[in-house]
Amino acid sequence: MSRDADGEKFMRKHIECAAMIAAFAAASGPAFGQDAQGASEEEIIITATRAQAGASRDTLGASVTAISAADIETRQTRIISDLLRDVPGVSVSRIGAVGGQTQIRMRGAEGNHTLVLIDGVEVADPYFGEFDFAALIADDVARIEVLRGQQSALYGSDAIGGVIHYITASGAEARGLRGRVEYGSSNSWNASARVAGVSGPVDFAGSAGYQSTDGGPTARNGVRDVGAETAALSGRLVVDIAANARIRAVGRYALSEADTNDQDFGFPPGPTFGFAIDSDDYSESEAAYGLVSGEWELMDGAWSNTVTIQGVNASRKAFSGGAFDNGSEGTRLKASYVTSLAFETDAARHTLTGAVDVEREGVLTTTPGAPPPYSERRTIDNTGYVAQYDAVVAGRFGFGAAYRYDSNDAFDDADTYRVQASYLFASGTRVHAAAGSGVKNPGYSELYGFAGSTYLGNPNLTPERSNGWEAGVEQRFWGDSAWIDLTYFTSLLEDEIALDCALFPLCTPINLPTESEREGVEISAQATLGQWRLFGSYTWLESSQNGVEEVRRAPHAASVNLSWRAPSDAFGAFLTVRYNGEMLDNNFTLSGPSPIDLPAFTLVNLGGDWRVSDSLELYGRVENALDEAYEEIYTYRAPERAFYLGLRAGF
Repeated sequence: MSRDADGEKFMRKHIECAAMIAAFAAASGPAFGQDAQGASEEEIIITATRAQAGASRDTLGASVTAISAADIETRQTRIISDLLRDVPGVSVSRIGAVGGQTQIRMRGAEGNHTLVLIDGVEVADPYFGEFDFAALIADDVARIEVLRGQQSALYGSDAIGGVIHYITASGAEARGLRGRVEYGSSNSWNASARVAGVSGPVDFAGSAGYQSTDGGPTARNGVRDVGAETAALSGRLVVDIAANARIRAVGRYALSEADTNDQDFGFPPGPTFGFAIDSDDYSESEAAYGLVSGEWELMDGAWSNTVTIQGVNASRKAFSGGAFDNGSEGTRLKASYVTSLAFETDAARHTLTGAVDVEREGVLTTTPGAPPPYSERRTIDNTGYVAQYDAVVAGRFGFGAAYRYDSNDAFDDADTYRVQASYLFASGTRVHAAAGSGVKNPGYSELYGFAGSTYLGNPNLTPERSNGWEAGVEQRFWGDSAWIDLTYFTSLLEDEIALDCALFPLCTPINLPTESEREGVEISAQATLGQWRLFGSYTWLESSQNGVEEVRRAPHAASVNLSWRAPSDAFGAFLTVRYNGEMLDNNFTLSGPSPIDLPAFTLVNLGGDWRVSDSLELYGRVENALDEAYEEIYTYRAPERAFYLGLRAGF
């Protein structure tokens, strides 16, 4: 086909998709209104839909876990990735101590198969194609939504395993001035401050966070303490410019420096070949995120519209022997328009949503000595069109369907879908199911990454594709004060990108000709009984590539969180138990099989707090109370038992 014919086909496809979205926006006349039934009692999940109003958890077919601000405060968790260990279907892998590179895998998918949002901003590093959770410090008044399963129909590339959305509180949700400071083992400091409120038409919130630690040895046979230091600033602003219109802005800046240990791949091989070893390496990362949106409603609130511009600027540098060794720079600029119309008929409440996402990523390898084409700045453009329909019948039956078409100037165009349904019986039993497809475009590091004689990108890679479904049942007890949910899921990944190290130590990514199969069972339970609150989860996972078990995915994982508050609310205590079953990991040493078994481990955290006054609180905790010795990455030691004491104030 000629270039002109290709261009005509491209433009026709864009015009057809835009027309479809416009039809969604105009599908019903002005006589329709918006239903707010049960809005005050429903748990609304923002991430589960592109519609501005979000969706009720009670009518979602897809699996979702919400971690509240109260949960974060009670568990005294300072790193978001540790909170995610309590979510069914989620696996966490951290290299050594706090501050080490941290990957999240959902339902057996890869680390770069999870889409991560912070206050609606897509925050993955454009160069690596994934978000490093090492530097994400928890805010006491934030909320986390974890939406599992293929969600590319809503968000495009990356959302194969699911979506994690970190949402900070607005000024109206948590007014006033509050701060926290704590000190603990390994000369660890953690501090945060937040000011928020509402003044006339302005809702504002600003916060700052800081964390540092001298750390401890991470090489299995090493003595060097591996520390880290992280600082973050964030703010959000909403200005009502009319009764039905507002401007919203979000900004975030993060800076971190972390010691790292090398892995011995020297030639000729010595006795420590393949092991983590003490070194003088360290890394620096810096990232700025921003979002500005205009929102307005028409037809008495039934028709909502949002125009958003967001951006990311991220850089990373690694140093070895005091000299700059390798690095990268990445930018993302994204503009979106979302329109959503809600209306009622005699039988149901309907919502029609359309969206257009236009995105450009620009990336550059800054590694010294990288030759062309690996040293050239490159951009990738993508335009995505979303059509979504949701219905709720009698407050009990929910149904949703979404379709997305992505046009990409570097890869083949992609079509993805998602369907879901849920029904709540009067007995408190809720059945739910969902199915969908996902796509993950190769990241720049996979296409053009360069690291001397050890890594070379592959510009011929093609996107990974996934299809999957899930079905589950939830049962509620004692007037909805307790519930338990059991869900089965399965998915199939094609064209998986993996490293080919046939010329070891030189490795390059390739698309595998075989398929990856993932299936599992997720069980979660929650109960609030008087002064006690319990949350537990268990995951059975089987993840294999061409019949071979994949690494860093424990077949069995579980967690239990139990908390208690005194009737006077002056005292509180918590216990957290996390179990990670035996799993496989890569073995590059000269002894033992590859992959090799990593033993199971159980981590116990416990602590409590004392509210001295309405505005002052003392707290303390012990992490890894049993002093479990374990490794999440082969030959990299994880942290030992640690103690922390802190002071929290709020006005």
